[in-house]
Amino acid sequence: MQDGKLLIDDPKTIKAWTFYDWANSVFPLVITSAIFPNFYDAVTSTKNELGEVVSHTVTFFGREFENQNIYSFVYAFALFIVVLISPILSGIADYLGNKKRFLQFFCYLGSISCMCLFFFSKNNLGLSFIPFITATVGFWGSLVYYNSYLPEIASEANQDKVSARGFALGYFGSSLLLIVCLALVMTKTFHHLLGTDPKQAIDVRISFLLVGLWWMGFAQYTFKRLPRLNHKAHGSDKQGLFSKGFKELRSVAKQIKSMPQLKRFLGGYFFYNMGVQTIMVVAVLFARNEIIWENEQAKTTSLIVSILIIQFVGIAGSFFFSKLSSRIGNIKALMIAIFIWIFICVFTYLVARLPIHFYTVAFLVGFVMGGIQALSRSTYSKLLPETEDNTSFFSFYDVMEKMGMILGTITFGVISEIVGGMRPSILSLIVYFVLGFLILLSMKKEIQKKEA
Repeated sequence: MQDGKLLIDDPKTIKAWTFYDWANSVFPLVITSAIFPNFYDAVTSTKNELGEVVSHTVTFFGREFENQNIYSFVYAFALFIVVLISPILSGIADYLGNKKRFLQFFCYLGSISCMCLFFFSKNNLGLSFIPFITATVGFWGSLVYYNSYLPEIASEANQDKVSARGFALGYFGSSLLLIVCLALVMTKTFHHLLGTDPKQAIDVRISFLLVGLWWMGFAQYTFKRLPRLNHKAHGSDKQGLFSKGFKELRSVAKQIKSMPQLKRFLGGYFFYNMGVQTIMVVAVLFARNEIIWENEQAKTTSLIVSILIIQFVGIAGSFFFSKLSSRIGNIKALMIAIFIWIFICVFTYLVARLPIHFYTVAFLVGFVMGGIQALSRSTYSKLLPETEDNTSFFSFYDVMEKMGMILGTITFGVISEIVGGMRPSILSLIVYFVLGFLILLSMKKEIQKKEA
C-alpha cells in the first residue's frame, strides 16, 4: 500500500483481502449449511413419546407449512432485501470512495445477528427468524464490497489464483470452527442436544455465538490492512447521495449493454449460479428428509461428516479449477464444472437414497463448489472495463446472483410444497444448469469465431 492506495499484487494486501474469506465463511458453513439447519429441523419437528419424528409441519403466520419450505422462503426474503439495498449503497460507496466502511458495517451486522440466533425459539418463528434474515443480509451485503477489491489488488493474470486462495482459506477456516463447535456439542452427544429439551439444546446455540465472534474478530486483520479510501472519491457533495448512487448504476448498466461478452457471461452466471446456491441452501434439509438413515443420531453425525467432506475437498477443487483455467481458459473450465453439476443433480434425483449415495454427492459437490465460485468471481473481474467504479460493477454481479438465488430457492420450495417432497424440485435445478451451460457455450463459440 502506498499513499492510501492499493498496490497491484502486493502480498500483504492480498493476504489481508483473502483473510476475510477465512473470517466470514463460517456463516455459510455453520449457519446456513451445518448446525443451524439441523438445529432448526430438530426444534421445529414434532416427535412422539419414543423420540421419533412424526411431523415436520410448523405454523407460520397462522398457516401450516413444511418446516424446510419456510426456511427456503425466509432465506429468499433476506436475499430480496440485499437486492434492494446493495445497488444503492454500492453506488454511494463508489461515489464517496469509502467502500471499507460499508464492508465493516455489513460484517458487524452479520456477526452480531449470528450471535442473536442464540435466542431462536419455535414458539415465535416470526421474531426468531429476524436475526437469521439480518445475518444473511450482512453476509451477502459485505461480499459486494469485498469482491470489488479483487481487480484493484490483483493483476488479471493473478486474479484466478487470488480468488481461489480466498475460497480455499474460507473452506479451511470455517471447517476448523465447525470442528470446534462439534467438539463442544458432542460433550453431551449431538443427537440429544438437538432434542426438545431446551436445557440441552442451549449448548448447540453456543455455536452461533462462536460464529459471530470468529467472523467479527478475524475480520479485524482485513480492516487493518485495507485502506478506507481505495481510490479518489467522486465528490464531496453529500446531498442527494441516493440519487447519485442510482445514476452510478445507470451508467454501469449502459456500459454493460455495450459489452456483449460481459452481458452474456452475466446471463449464464444468473442461471448456473441459481442452481449452485439453491443446492447449498437446501442440501442438509434434503438429506434429512429424502435420504434413508439408520436413526436420528446416525443422520446428524453423517450429515456433519458429509459437510466436512465438502469443505476439505472444496480446497483442492478451488486450486484444481484455477490451474485448469490457466490451461484451457475460464469459460471452458466453467463449462466443465457446470457439466459436473448437471451430473450431480441427475444422480441425486435418480439414485441418491442411501447414505453412501449422499457421501458420493458430497464429494462431487465439494470438488466443483469452490472451483465454480472462485472462477466466476475472477472471470467477471477480468471482463470488467478499466474503471474506478468496481463496487458498482460488482453490485450488478451481486444483483444477478441474488435474483437467481431468490428464484431458485422459491421455485424449489414451491415445487416441494405442491408435490409434498423435495426430490422432484431437483428437476428445476437441472434446467438452470443446462441453460447456464448453453449460454457459456454460445459465448465460447463467439470467442472462437473472433479469434479465427
